[in-house]
Amino acid sequence: MDQIIPWERLITLIKPHYPKAGNGRKPMDLLLMLRLYCLQQWYNLSDPSLEEAVYDRISFQRFLRVDLMLDRIPDETTILHFRHLLEKNGLTEEIFQSINEHLQDKGLLMKKGTIVDATIIRSPSSTKNQEQKRDPEMSSTRKNGQYYFGMKVHAGVDARWNLSFM
Repeated sequence: MDQIIPWERLITLIKPHYPKAGNGRKPMDLLLMLRLYCLQQWYNLSDPSLEEAVYDRISFQRFLRVDLMLDRIPDETTILHFRHLLEKNGLTEEIFQSINEHLQDKGLLMKKGTIVDATIIRSPSSTKNQEQKRDPEMSSTRKNGQYYFGMKVHAGVDARWNLSFM
């Protein structure tokens, strides 16, 4: 998405409505706020959930191009104000339309879809049972450098948008 979204076109669309420096606290970087808004829409996150996800998910930090040790991260209230600014000025529909036009020019289509997530259900790895065997449906897997014995469950979650090729 980083390469597909027409960021400059969207910045130009939002910039006339975005707060200028000098009236109170310095506004957050507009591109950062726009990227946050996109993540919020793609993953259907509330304002507090988005703030938490930024601190929790390295993939979000990379997409946002932020370093938690160096960069200021918008809090949920700042995210809320940005979302309300877009809604108040009718920019959400314009953003969606602009992205769709850009994608159509590249032969792509945006539509609803499903995000699939894998979760591990842990099981005892012990063989101290009547059969003296491990559950044959379970296996070992590694997540974040730690090994688990159990089963992966793939859960589908409705997403607001999904990218597919025409």
